[in-house]
Amino acid sequence: MPTNFCMVLRKYLDGAKIESISQVENDRVLHFTFSNRNELGDIENIVLIVEIMGRHSAIILMNKESRKILDCIKHVGTSQNTYRTLLPGADYIDPPKQTQRDPFKVDDEWVFQNLSKAENLDGGYLQQHFQGLGSDTAQEIAYRLKKNSNEKMATWQKFWQEITEKPVPTLSRSHEKEFFTPVFYQFLGTDAAVYDSYSQLLDAFYEGKAEKDRVKQQSGQLLKKIQTDLKRNRSKLKKLQRSLKDTENAEEFRKKGELLTTFMAQVPRGAAEVSLSDYYNEDKPLTIKTDPAYSPAQNAQKYFQKYQKLKKSVHIVQDQIDQTQQEVQYLESVISQLEIATPKDVELIREELLQEGYIKKRRHGDKKNQKPSQPEKFVASDGTLILVGKNNLQNDKLTLKTARKTDIWLHAQKIPGSHVIIQNDQPSQETLIEAAILAAYFSKYRLSASVPIDYTKVRNVHKPNGSKPGYVIYEHQKTLFVTPTKEQVEKLQK
Repeated sequence: MPTNFCMVLRKYLDGAKIESISQVENDRVLHFTFSNRNELGDIENIVLIVEIMGRHSAIILMNKESRKILDCIKHVGTSQNTYRTLLPGADYIDPPKQTQRDPFKVDDEWVFQNLSKAENLDGGYLQQHFQGLGSDTAQEIAYRLKKNSNEKMATWQKFWQEITEKPVPTLSRSHEKEFFTPVFYQFLGTDAAVYDSYSQLLDAFYEGKAEKDRVKQQSGQLLKKIQTDLKRNRSKLKKLQRSLKDTENAEEFRKKGELLTTFMAQVPRGAAEVSLSDYYNEDKPLTIKTDPAYSPAQNAQKYFQKYQKLKKSVHIVQDQIDQTQQEVQYLESVISQLEIATPKDVELIREELLQEGYIKKRRHGDKKNQKPSQPEKFVASDGTLILVGKNNLQNDKLTLKTARKTDIWLHAQKIPGSHVIIQNDQPSQETLIEAAILAAYFSKYRLSASVPIDYTKVRNVHKPNGSKPGYVIYEHQKTLFVTPTKEQVEKLQK
């Protein structure tokens, strides 16, 4: 059902003509000015005001001549805000005037003085002094100013010149988050994709965000379980690595045991420590701690026992480290798959985790005798079939069972991603590039401008015994660098 505010908008704006769209200085306030005929047939000007200010955001419809509020999306009375009232019939009052300067209009001398006297020239300082800077933009300017500390004014002017004269709509990925920016922001790293217009950029961001929100809703519990397991295994790995480091002292224990045995006559009973000549190190004196409750022979024996224990544990600890590292890699690959998954892919990943025992079967949710899912099919420009695994079980089956030994196997280099198979032993260069684009798109770095993709014959791909699903090793590979786009992938879909 339409809200009251929606009905008011329909009444005044249905059939109206947009006369202008303007921004109030560099503030987060937009004015959409319309002209329309009222019930009497007279022309009247209506302004739709959008104030984007966090929890104080507002959308207000106002008569331009009288500045009377016709209606607003959120009514705010005098008891809630003593500065201004947002109610139908009230006079519209502009938001409080900002003390910051408009960075597009401020004079260079004022900028120079403020940049020079800043004790800590960070994003917070810039937001306090310049109007309308988002936190990411403020951080980017601060990053550039610190990087070129001797050319602050030139750096400042160049940044604003880039935005106004040479915009490069960019979608960046940093710390598992996505940022859309008017130019390439250096502090966000190199994982970025460039678009021809702001409209295309925002479409890509919000379309992807909407889909990710749906996936997150479907896979929330799944992701939480995997993240918990990953955190636990990372913690276990650190402890094992510390234990392995302790085994490096094994030779030190053996040496102390031998010195105590050799110079036993010089070791007094009941001493807490003894200093002996270390014939392993040019007879330099070495202080060895001893237990007063034990005899010299017993103390020597204790050191030999520690040596033997640590020596035996080296292989055990190393095996545990290898197993845990594989577990961490596997869980990271699952999280990466969930990050790039579409809603239909979530069930495929759930199927894999169910089979591997990471999650329990749901009482009523899981269908009996459900057929295993199949890799997704794509067709190259020359008609060659390309297969893409969408979870680790599919990856294993595709590479190790479905593909012929002479087929071409592709995978993003050193990052989690899908296994891709070209069902042709001598594909054209165009098909090879198209398959590489698929491997890049269905990987953790799908937003990167240049993704390295390794490719080789299937016969050169091997799975170590006991390794996790999706994990393989390969040799004799070559590497392609490609920039994946959604349009290219959709074009190849069967």
